[in-house]
Amino acid sequence: MSSETFTTAMFLIAAIISAGVLINAVFPVIYTLSSTISSSSHNVDERLSTDVKVVTTYASSSGHTAKIWLKNIGTGRVPDASIQRADVFLGGRGNFIRLTQSATLDEESGTWKYEILDDANNYWDPGETLYIEAMTTQIPVKGDIVYFQFVLPSGLSRSTTFTASD
Repeated sequence: MSSETFTTAMFLIAAIISAGVLINAVFPVIYTLSSTISSSSHNVDERLSTDVKVVTTYASSSGHTAKIWLKNIGTGRVPDASIQRADVFLGGRGNFIRLTQSATLDEESGTWKYEILDDANNYWDPGETLYIEAMTTQIPVKGDIVYFQFVLPSGLSRSTTFTASD
């Protein structure tokens, strides 16, 4: 009788230790997976709630400037910092460059600046318009096709082609 009790106690102690080891091994993995899933769902929600439409465009071949108006048609607002880190590509079809965001325009290095029209809070809110002015020598001659692409750090990308003027 005492040998059965001793054996049962040993099995019980081994089972408790095994359960503790298993919990210590599995719990960190579950915790890591839950934070990864939470982070991924936040990124997907941000991408789905952000949408942009190119409203109108203008490019002057003689002035080497382009003006583009974009409308936030999504449900999410875009922080000013995200706009500053956005990529802007401009130029002729097959001959465009990535412009540098700057407070002043310079055609030689290819720069762009922006303004959120009717902005009250340093966010590009739904329904607000983003005005981009760019300068580069890559704008083709009058009548040729100009390529423009705007890419936010979240991966949202909008592009269009239009005809250069004067």
